[in-house]
Amino acid sequence: MPLPPSIRPATEADLPAILAIYNEVIANSTAAYVFAPHTLEMRQAWFDDLMEAGWPVIVSEENGVVTGFGNISSFRSKPGYRYTGEHTVHVHVDHRGKGIGRALLHALIAEAHRLELRTLVGAIDSENAISLRLHAECGFVETARMPQVAWKFGRWLDLVMMQLLLPGPKTPFAQ
Repeated sequence: MPLPPSIRPATEADLPAILAIYNEVIANSTAAYVFAPHTLEMRQAWFDDLMEAGWPVIVSEENGVVTGFGNISSFRSKPGYRYTGEHTVHVHVDHRGKGIGRALLHALIAEAHRLELRTLVGAIDSENAISLRLHAECGFVETARMPQVAWKFGRWLDLVMMQLLLPGPKTPFAQ
């Protein structure tokens, strides 16, 4: 069994590697319902927005090479959702199957606890059996299956929503 990857907060210097991972996912999978590759400027704006809002962006690293990334962001923009985050995890195509996705997901769950979130949500394509199984093994439960909500690669895709309930804040506030 390989050693777990090093997980750390992402920096701006990681953005080209994050971009390469994400663009491969866009081009070759249904893990992101996006058609066109992103630019470095788009990834910079994404990173800046998350940092400004206080959301975590993390990377896995092996021998100085970024092998994956993950983040938590707002689930919805309305204030009543303030204790719910939606996460993303993507692993470089050459590093899949090594436990990196699991390590990133565990790190994001720890971040969700630190942020005192009540719920962490994952939106997963129904054909992504590996991600669905990983999330179930990490305590997520399927809470919705949304048939044919996206179109990519010439076919309709189903989205599965999975949710992990967390302790949340000791004293939630509405404002």
